[in-house]
Amino acid sequence: MIQRFVPKADLVLIHPPSTFDYADRKAFLGPISDVVPSTPLFEMYPIGFSSIAEHLSKNGASVRIINLAYLILKRPNMDVRRFLRRLRARAFGISLHWLPHAHGAVTLARMLKEVQPDVPVIFGGYSSTYFHREIISYPFVDFILRGDSTERATLKLVEAIRNGGDFSQVSNLTWKKNGRIIVNDRMIVETHLNDFTNDYRTMFRKAVKYCSPVAMTPIHDWWRYPITMMVTCRGCKNNCAFCGGSNFAMKRFLDRRDVAFRDPERVARDVKDLSQFTTAPIFIVGDLRHASDAYARTIIDRLVEGRVQNHLVLELFNAAPKAYFEALGSLAHVNFEISPETHDDALRKRSGKPYTTQQIEDNITWALENGIEKFDVFFMIGIPGQDEASVMETVEYAGLLMRRFGTRVMPFIAPLAPFLDPGSLAFEHSDRYGYTVLFRTFKKHLEALEKPSWKYMLNYETEHLSRDDIVRVTYEAGRRLNDLKRETGHIDVRTHETVARRIEENVLLMKEVDLLVDTDGNPKGAAAGEKLKKMMITDMSLTAGVICDNEEIKWPVFTSGFRFIRIAHAVIGDIIRRMVRE
Repeated sequence: MIQRFVPKADLVLIHPPSTFDYADRKAFLGPISDVVPSTPLFEMYPIGFSSIAEHLSKNGASVRIINLAYLILKRPNMDVRRFLRRLRARAFGISLHWLPHAHGAVTLARMLKEVQPDVPVIFGGYSSTYFHREIISYPFVDFILRGDSTERATLKLVEAIRNGGDFSQVSNLTWKKNGRIIVNDRMIVETHLNDFTNDYRTMFRKAVKYCSPVAMTPIHDWWRYPITMMVTCRGCKNNCAFCGGSNFAMKRFLDRRDVAFRDPERVARDVKDLSQFTTAPIFIVGDLRHASDAYARTIIDRLVEGRVQNHLVLELFNAAPKAYFEALGSLAHVNFEISPETHDDALRKRSGKPYTTQQIEDNITWALENGIEKFDVFFMIGIPGQDEASVMETVEYAGLLMRRFGTRVMPFIAPLAPFLDPGSLAFEHSDRYGYTVLFRTFKKHLEALEKPSWKYMLNYETEHLSRDDIVRVTYEAGRRLNDLKRETGHIDVRTHETVARRIEENVLLMKEVDLLVDTDGNPKGAAAGEKLKKMMITDMSLTAGVICDNEEIKWPVFTSGFRFIRIAHAVIGDIIRRMVRE
């Protein structure tokens, strides 16, 4: 009912679920999201939504954000078509950033055209950019904004839609005219990010304006664990072989030649401002040393001066010197994460990460000596050159880390799933990296997401690991690491038993599914198809991890996490200031 009374927006940005039929397939999605904050619906919407919304709002265009994936997760029986029909918008924007959202994004676009055929549909994100010529051919997609810097282009497109302007003058745009596909050559690629902030007050204001705090919720348990993000850069200097956001992928497919960094003073200021509204962890996206040591030191010094008390979560893209951790020791609460992928130096180097295992251990040592509170280490299954024996050796190495450093170091291992990123070095030069890419078009990836289990979604095999091997060793590695965590006191008995049960349930389920499908994951006849639809594990929550527990990846939250009085003051103050200006 409330939707009838909210203002009409120039642009409604909608984040789709990875699939709309999860209730019938929820146990088949496996461990594809175990080491990220979201569920297999991948309900965390891209942070670009907030910067687009803020830029448009500053320039006279109204924007509303709706996390449809979260709403469906919390209201599995909601009438999605009815909800979409009541939205009031001049244009709809759909995020298709990472490819696991392909099924949900296309389904959402089709629904929107059915219920509101006169409202244009816009796609954006990395995957939309990579497959832009194929996606624009769908009759329910009107525009695609390419690249990682679409704030200005989105504003121009919305103005053109609102005022009847010339679409040929909109940069970054792929569109259709009289059935003909047109790719506007001009690309805006931001080289300076100071015009784009992560001001969460914009999100607070929109939650009030559109009566939609629930619809804007980023992840499934955000009201209990309101972690926030602060972006330092766009682009990457590194070339991890399997990453669609690597330097290679950015240059070739998104036209980004250099990494763009936000001013370090502004990053620190925004973190300080955000700490006024929440006591929850703040994830600073991008290695602080990615620009330079001086850049990192400026941010650290300003955060120390600002007496930020939140748990700060920092990334390491490469090994850092001892002085870096000594400087961070002046902050109240710091946590780290690094993704070495393997214990094997040679395999890590082949994957595009040249630092050594000894350097990792040195970094952990220096971090803990300087008061770092939690250090997460992420390993991966499916990297170039890796075989089953190497995977299990990595798990045993994780055990060595836990025994040596104690409970402040938490290792994880997960499969490269469901996809090897299109645009990555390994995808584009698969022979060089020992991969067999099983499907390359958007349509094939879309079909894969409709398969009955995550094994048949995998778009690759390696020279040493078939899809069957990847699934089998994933569960075997999960079992062993779960046992090691219990032996070393990293998890309690209840968590250990819960994870062990989920793994066994998944293994049994996979065996049942395999009996009902052919080698491509298609049902062996109508009867098998009906049985697949009815199969599910009723006591397995979609929001629970399979090979590790979701609570293992979290950092501490003080009290409630939110400072609601300060949020209210900020929103009311902004409203008053706008009224005075007008």
